[in-house]
Amino acid sequence: MPTYNAPLRDMRFVYHALVDGDSLHELPGYEDATPETVDAVLEEAAKLCRDVLQPLNRSGDEEGCQYENGVVRTPKGFKEAYDTFVEGGWPSLAADPDYGGQGLPHLLNTLVEEMICSANLSLGVYPGLTHGAYRALHAHASQELKDIYLPKMAEGTWTGTMCLTEPQCGTDLGLVRTKAEPSSDGSYSLSGTKIWISGGEHDLAENIVHLVLARLPDAPEGIKGISLFVVPKFVPKADGTPGERNGVNCGGIEHKMGLHGSATCVMNFDGATGWLVGQPHKGMRQMFTMMNLARLAVGVQGIGLAEASFQGAVQQAHDREQGRALNGPAYPDRKADPILVHPDVRRMLLTMRAYTEGMRALGAWVAKEADVAHAHPDTSRRRAADDLVALMTPIVKAMFTDLGYDVTNLGVQVFGGAGYVRETGMEQFIRDARIAQIYEGTNGVQALDLVGRKMPANMGRSLRRLYHPIAEFIQEHQDDARMQDFVQPLAKSFGRLQTVTGWLAQKGMSDREEAGAAATDFLRLMGLVAMGYMWARMARLALENEGDDPDGFHAAKLATARFYMTRLLPQTGALMSAILSGKDSMTDVPDSAFALSA
Repeated sequence: MPTYNAPLRDMRFVYHALVDGDSLHELPGYEDATPETVDAVLEEAAKLCRDVLQPLNRSGDEEGCQYENGVVRTPKGFKEAYDTFVEGGWPSLAADPDYGGQGLPHLLNTLVEEMICSANLSLGVYPGLTHGAYRALHAHASQELKDIYLPKMAEGTWTGTMCLTEPQCGTDLGLVRTKAEPSSDGSYSLSGTKIWISGGEHDLAENIVHLVLARLPDAPEGIKGISLFVVPKFVPKADGTPGERNGVNCGGIEHKMGLHGSATCVMNFDGATGWLVGQPHKGMRQMFTMMNLARLAVGVQGIGLAEASFQGAVQQAHDREQGRALNGPAYPDRKADPILVHPDVRRMLLTMRAYTEGMRALGAWVAKEADVAHAHPDTSRRRAADDLVALMTPIVKAMFTDLGYDVTNLGVQVFGGAGYVRETGMEQFIRDARIAQIYEGTNGVQALDLVGRKMPANMGRSLRRLYHPIAEFIQEHQDDARMQDFVQPLAKSFGRLQTVTGWLAQKGMSDREEAGAAATDFLRLMGLVAMGYMWARMARLALENEGDDPDGFHAAKLATARFYMTRLLPQTGALMSAILSGKDSMTDVPDSAFALSA
């Protein structure tokens, strides 16, 4: 059975040294985010995840959620754990103090979310979605709706969902059919069916707040005719407590590959009372506030599961004795050497570590810029930060979840046959990781968003927010002899990225299929270079602290950075070749070639 201990040493390094999260303390609204407070929060979150959440991960997976007559029961212990989570004030960590929140940075909340995802992702889905719904209401709802819902959601006594998908539409939300009829009292009556609704029904909280996409009677066709509504499970009474049951019910739950403790529901709206959020027919723009936050959060799920799998694999590599080192016994006093001595096991462990710590670093940079975009007093600085977050959101979502799956797969491989059976708990990480590549927009859709929207937006302005810092770093350190192992590979891969960007900008303007054919490889190429930039920065910090390294932390950073630069970053060469080969090898294949043979 895997155990989990939060990587606090690395998290503190990333927060305080790498991305300078301490500077957020100087921004309006973040005055309480002192280094001491940040470290205290991380310590307490680590205890919660180790002692309360992680012990329920395996049992929750085995038991799953149970559905009977419209009622969903979460696995044994989930309700008590969630109550402990709420009592500790964790849902309010990054919420607005005006509505009972603690007002701490998104960066800190991101690191806490990673711990939760490592410890028990199924349970973490419920508060994670609630925070996204909270953010959407905070940005777009009327003051009256904010006053009713936000304090309860920040408190965690009410949870939230987003209800988008219907049986006939997934990614293409222009096909939504759910109807919203106006009522005389200013509310609306919603009717329709939504599917794949995470946390749509459960027994953790006293109320569930659904954000629902629906069409008004006069709505235009397609995506421009969708409005957003808040539809509670229980209609709040005048005093803010849950009142009568609303016309929304769970019609069943899905039996899934993973995340068994997270209820994925079919939700039926039968004349349910709801209230319009923001302006009519602007629902997609409003929902994207939640969706973009959710995409970043899903990327964090990839980090969390990768870290959990890495910890299990490292322990196994130390404990499992099998064979001898290739150059002779490394531990002659034992009957066999631990598998840690074998080069291929080290390859797997270093790959897992390089990706996991690289994702944490890159994700933290993006999270910090989200805080800057929210709170910095200078308009130009806020815009620059927002540009970077927008550009990196599809990369964080898609690459982090792809790598999260790859790392959990390697974790099973390190265990061998023992990883394939349920008793060790390693195969659960793979199953739980798989959905992250699909929900909140499949990773292919994220790649299309990057090349079709983010890259050309504002004449390529967002690209400069990534490319300029990388170019400046290379220029600044290219003559530093100690940095050559890191700067030269970064410069080479960055040159490839620039070449491909120019080619794609030219080709994509005249042929959208060229952009579509290149999209997934381009996203990975950009993500690997961005991660390489973070590894180069981490290497520089490690070199600066080589003389003061009693626990070997900085030496391990340097070793992992070198592995990334020599073994993983060279993938950019193959990706460039694939992209520049063009679309023909895909598009010239006739549809008939995909027919099943008789």
